[in-house]
Amino acid sequence: MKKDSTAISKSDFGTTPDGQKVEQYTLTNANGLEMSVITLGGIITTLKTPDKDGNMGDIVLGFDNVETYLESPYIGALIGRFGNRIAKGKFTLDGQEYALATNDGPNHLHGGDKGFDKVVWEAQEITNASGVGLKLTYLSKDMEEGYPGNLEVTVTYMLTNDDDLEIDYTATTDKKTIVNLTQHTYFNLSADPSKDILDHVLSVDASAFLPIDSTLIPTGELREVAGTPFDFTSPKTVGKEIGADNDQLELAKGYDHCWVLNGDAGMKEAATLYHEKSGRFMKVLTTEPAIQVYTGNFVDGSLTGKEGVNYAERSAICLETEHYPDAPNKSEFPSVVLEPGQTYNTKTTYSFSLK
Repeated sequence: MKKDSTAISKSDFGTTPDGQKVEQYTLTNANGLEMSVITLGGIITTLKTPDKDGNMGDIVLGFDNVETYLESPYIGALIGRFGNRIAKGKFTLDGQEYALATNDGPNHLHGGDKGFDKVVWEAQEITNASGVGLKLTYLSKDMEEGYPGNLEVTVTYMLTNDDDLEIDYTATTDKKTIVNLTQHTYFNLSADPSKDILDHVLSVDASAFLPIDSTLIPTGELREVAGTPFDFTSPKTVGKEIGADNDQLELAKGYDHCWVLNGDAGMKEAATLYHEKSGRFMKVLTTEPAIQVYTGNFVDGSLTGKEGVNYAERSAICLETEHYPDAPNKSEFPSVVLEPGQTYNTKTTYSFSLK
């Protein structure tokens, strides 16, 4: 399996409706793990890892063309300026109210009508002793999608020779603003997205989660997971209690909730995901205080992915490291405010192995 050499190649992936060229970079680490990223949305289009028999398989959902990505529910993309939901598309800073797009029922979701998932990023290749990577940069101008401040964003993907995908996010602003960046890859460790992920074994190192209202906005309560279907402190299959009689599961049609991670502000293990049949094991580590677990409840079979597969409900799972949803409107939640002179910086690692 060892290749002992890394590689980066670049190819055309198409153009956006307004004529911007989209490029795809394919990164290969020394062990043969392969990841492709397009400059549209910083989208991870493929991620190939071995199963326990050494067969490489693509463990992420994706598409073959720009057009479908522009229609898709954020599949594989970088999310900003604000990952997750903001109630009623409004927040206030220093007494001034800002209005955002309400693109998810009455609420704002994932940065608006044209969030970071729909813009074209500048890309720079990285090759060093630890592996191969891509540095993506984007300037989000003052009042883009309603957010104040010129926000300079850098996201670095490193595919290391230790089989880790390290994601480093930084941002600076010239005006007080809010920021909450994340990555929205849809994982299916079986490498067969025609199968659902209910047999995947999940653990989440969190003793509390954020209950939601009927529009999927956190109520402000931190609820203990103990004794509920939201308890993943010991590993269990995603499907074990997803159909339980539980008002929170009914509101979201499954899991689409934010778990409050245990541990301090440093890098910590947030979650693990295991697919027994393939042997693939993924660990998620992050400096973020929370993780959104989303079980593809609103993926409805209408989008045709790579290899001609129609993506159905629960064909993948998202593990999005982040600050709490609706944090700008809930002073009791950790702050998402970024001031001029400060640097926003968070790190998340997806670590791949076999078990």
